[in-house]
Amino acid sequence: MCFRRYDDADDDADDDYAGDEPEIELPRGDVTEGVVRVGSTVRRPHQPGSPAVVAYLDHLERVGFAGAPRFLGRDRRGRDVLTFLDGAIAGDPVEPWAAADDLLAGVGALLRRLHDASEPWAVLAGLAFGRDLRGGSSLQLPAGPRLVSHNDVTPQNVVVRGGVAVGLIDFDLAGWTTRLVELANTGMHWVPLSDPVDRDPAYDGADIPRRLRLLVDGYGLDRGGRAGLLDAFAVRLSGLYDRMHWNAENVGGGWARMWRSGVGEKIRRRESWFASQRPALEAALRRPTG
Repeated sequence: MCFRRYDDADDDADDDYAGDEPEIELPRGDVTEGVVRVGSTVRRPHQPGSPAVVAYLDHLERVGFAGAPRFLGRDRRGRDVLTFLDGAIAGDPVEPWAAADDLLAGVGALLRRLHDASEPWAVLAGLAFGRDLRGGSSLQLPAGPRLVSHNDVTPQNVVVRGGVAVGLIDFDLAGWTTRLVELANTGMHWVPLSDPVDRDPAYDGADIPRRLRLLVDGYGLDRGGRAGLLDAFAVRLSGLYDRMHWNAENVGGGWARMWRSGVGEKIRRRESWFASQRPALEAALRRPTG
């Protein structure tokens, strides 16, 4: 099946759209709907930020990062076409297998490989990543080196084969971040760093400080990074309530749906939980994994 590169594609492209293959609806994400599988490809609605995401995926392909879909072009319906990454994806709520401690080190290692592949990218001037949480301004980031990365490494966006995290899907939130902020954000979803009342049942009884340490060990974070990780998490939380509210009011769609479902209250509970648990998390990061 052949597709033209993004810059050459248009909504009237006469491609080899596989009309004889069924469209299999894939699970709806928090923001993007209408994603389907057709044979060995995934079709996603075109987004304002698609050109920037495609440029990033093309970079990952050039440097040999195997854990991301490849962009193939656009079909005659104007949808972006990507390769399908075969494997298991955690459901929502998370199934017990996806909450296993043994999976965390691999998630950390996958994120490290993504960051190492992303850091050399010289981003084109004027390239706009259009789906970052905004609230009137860009996501707050601490001082220091920045890179473009995935920004939404949730259990529902990680492909697992044989109990090992091997790939990432749904790059709609790709944009600027730092290594520590994204690692902290990944921990928010995978550890999970949240109030117990908001955790899926699969995490009942989980040793949260130990799970954070397993993720960080898998990433290979050095001592200096460990000392700054929780500061990065505090930055990640800073203003999150207001940004989510702004997106719900001004962007709508999935953002509004999340807000109606109570994400604002969850953020407030996470803030309080983190303040009370930070000493235990800091102590765990200083200890070797046992």
